[in-house]
Amino acid sequence: MKVLVTAADLAPQALALLGDYEVVYAGKTPTEQDIVDLCAAHDPVGIIVRYSKVGAAAMDAAKSLRVISKHGSGTDTIDKDAAAARGIEVRAAAGANAAAVAEHALALLLACAKSVPQLDARMRTGHWDKATHKSIELEGKTVGLVGVGAIGARFAKMAIAMGMNVVAFDPYAKEFPPGVRSVTLETLWRESDAISLHCPLTADNRGLLNAATLAQCKRGVIVVNTARGGLVDEAAMLDAVRSGQVGAAGLDSFAQEPMVAGHPFAGEPRIILSPHVGGVTGEAYVKMGVGAVQNLKQVVEQGASRRVA
Repeated sequence: MKVLVTAADLAPQALALLGDYEVVYAGKTPTEQDIVDLCAAHDPVGIIVRYSKVGAAAMDAAKSLRVISKHGSGTDTIDKDAAAARGIEVRAAAGANAAAVAEHALALLLACAKSVPQLDARMRTGHWDKATHKSIELEGKTVGLVGVGAIGARFAKMAIAMGMNVVAFDPYAKEFPPGVRSVTLETLWRESDAISLHCPLTADNRGLLNAATLAQCKRGVIVVNTARGGLVDEAAMLDAVRSGQVGAAGLDSFAQEPMVAGHPFAGEPRIILSPHVGGVTGEAYVKMGVGAVQNLKQVVEQGASRRVA
């Protein structure tokens, strides 16, 4: 049986679990059409999704396909409705990259509050701004989390350890982490000194941070997004940063990835950018790969999914 990996590699620990499965790699930057063509050529029983999208055309091209397993937690690049209609199960390695993403979100928050990139750049050109620069102290400030799943909960624990107040909105959470106060979105916008997004992208929350919601926030709010770029209206974010309504933003995901050359975000020093690497650590690479393979094998080998004829 064949497994298609929509990338050029898989962690050796994960690969070892595949045993006698034949593994086909799609390469470093596969397109959606590449995935369709590979499905047609190899008819995989499972797909491990790292890069690119997997839509109905790929599913139809792989007649033996039983499971699409995400190498990570976000499944928005998989057409889940098309998979459900075809009896193909979609799994995610939930929590496998939680530590990595939460740490990256905290790093972006700190970089925004302490002006780390800006001060570094100034010093490299001969400036010494000790007499004129003042950073933001996070102790006692309120951070609002949209989503308290595995990543949001880890971030909350770290923020509380720094003496921050944590409020959160998550309509799907059965319980909230200790020390985290559940609030409405309207309250979160109004009370937060910083906002960090930790929710999946859905049809209902696309453009969650837009001109109207940003206007409800405190002036000078810090925004961090290590979730999905579609949660943020990028034009509205740019306007809010330029006007000072948003004091700084730390962004790890974007509406179009890779971010296009000449994007206006690149010219804004108060927007700190990273190329969607929140979950990219050596440790997370192994955990996500192992989780994705375990999910795939569970479906294939235990018969948890059946194709609709």
